[in-house]
Amino acid sequence: MSKDEKTNINKDESHLDQTLRPSTWDDYIGQKVIKENLKILLGAAEERGHIPEHILFYGPPGLGKTTLAHLIAKESGRQMKITSGPAIEKVGDLASILTNLAPGDIIFIDEIHRLNKMIEEVLYPAMESGVLDIIIGKGPSARTIQLDLPPFTLIAATTRMALISSPLRSRFSGGTFRMEFYSEEEIKQILLRSAKILNIEVDEEAMEEIAKRSRFTPRTANYFLKRCRDFAQVHPELEQAQYGAGKNISKTSAKKALELLEIDELGLNSADRKILEIIIEKFNGGPVGLKTIAAATSEEEATIEEVIEPYMIQLGLLERTARGRTATRKAYEHLGFEFVGEK
Repeated sequence: MSKDEKTNINKDESHLDQTLRPSTWDDYIGQKVIKENLKILLGAAEERGHIPEHILFYGPPGLGKTTLAHLIAKESGRQMKITSGPAIEKVGDLASILTNLAPGDIIFIDEIHRLNKMIEEVLYPAMESGVLDIIIGKGPSARTIQLDLPPFTLIAATTRMALISSPLRSRFSGGTFRMEFYSEEEIKQILLRSAKILNIEVDEEAMEEIAKRSRFTPRTANYFLKRCRDFAQVHPELEQAQYGAGKNISKTSAKKALELLEIDELGLNSADRKILEIIIEKFNGGPVGLKTIAAATSEEEATIEEVIEPYMIQLGLLERTARGRTATRKAYEHLGFEFVGEK
């Protein structure tokens, strides 16, 4: 490899997540329905000479909401300003962002559900009428200043759709799109593309091992791929000599790397398995309440409910009932426990 090639790879490695992010619609794998809708939305707006309407993406983290926002900006040839809900603390922060936009710019707000309610009230007329209402002063001497804003497109993303107020949701006239989990085949295609960018060879069996444990999420799949690459680089003796250290990931090294991360065949980590084991061993498979599980595992209730449980419910390992959480027959079998009775 030449010196220039090494320099380019090292440069890419310093911004690895951005490097792995798709830059064209063809590179973006999955979410077919959303992609088709966005292509129509952007194409129609361009033909009319208008800016795209406001768009909201929601769904679990790691499914490509931010990537879609970047693609929209690139495909429409517009500049994008990026911020997040928690970063906009005062009305002045929002006013500063909006008044510095050029006509046709896109503003991307991540985790928009964490916006202050007072800021939401200011955002409504900005999205709907293109004006910014600012109140100066307090009490009887207070007065309202109305500033005209350049035409802009707001793209927002959230992992907590229920926390966004109905008035704010209704102003996303371009559409509200729910991000779906990816199939195992789509994850394999994403891994194949990422491996090419990282300049590594991945055996077919190793690709399958990583894909089936990635929780149907591209971000997780890319994270596992990078960790498997690191493991193969540190343990070249596990790979075939002709590939060179760190340039090939075999099934053996992939499995050992994922075992080191405590990721099992279904993609469960140690925290996931601990919760299932406690429900089965200490509470006879359930039902058991969320507060009790949190106390027994020393995990926060919100972490269990929003991060850990959804994937296990999707796999059919856990059920939520009116009386609490119940481990299923599949959970017993996966963890090696004998299933007694109907759960």
